[in-house]
Amino acid sequence: MGEQPIFTSRAHVFQIDPATKKNWVPAGKQALTVSYFYDGTRNSYRIISVDGAKVIINSTVTPNMTFTKTSQKFGQWADSRANTVFGLGFSSEQHLTKFAEKFQEVKEAARLARDRSQEKTETSSNHSRATRNLRRFRSASTNASALMATQPSKLSGCSESISPRPAAYCLAPPPRPDHPHGPAPVAPPLAPLAGST
Repeated sequence: MGEQPIFTSRAHVFQIDPATKKNWVPAGKQALTVSYFYDGTRNSYRIISVDGAKVIINSTVTPNMTFTKTSQKFGQWADSRANTVFGLGFSSEQHLTKFAEKFQEVKEAARLARDRSQEKTETSSNHSRATRNLRRFRSASTNASALMATQPSKLSGCSESISPRPAAYCLAPPPRPDHPHGPAPVAPPLAPLAGST
């Protein structure tokens, strides 16, 4: 799909003087085309202005940007990524107002796109965490089954090295109901050992 222009205007373009951070430096001698572009692939918005082959403005609109009207025909915004402040001088207050309204609209769309992206990231992260936990559970179950098949005494606690309990209290795991010898019988209660009361 690529980038598509969604709004275009003409204005005199300025950038703040990087040395003084106070004075405006004109980007050209005449009004230039200034456009909002939407990139459907990246779900992002940019303000772009080109003078011949020279890129004057290439500013990605983010939710934290603010466009400020500083007079009836002039407005500005700071672009922290470009480390500058852009200023636009319009031929009429109406053109400035339309540009400012579009800035607010694009800024809100950028905020919604960022929020949706964060939701997808969180959902993906939760799914990944659940998948990892499921793999761990399956791995633990497989390891326990393998251990039980090869060394049942370690799981039942009947080995003297694992448990000091007498062998009379050690019980093997009951057979499964589908076991060839049938379900586990119900055992009578254990009698206390001689000498203990």
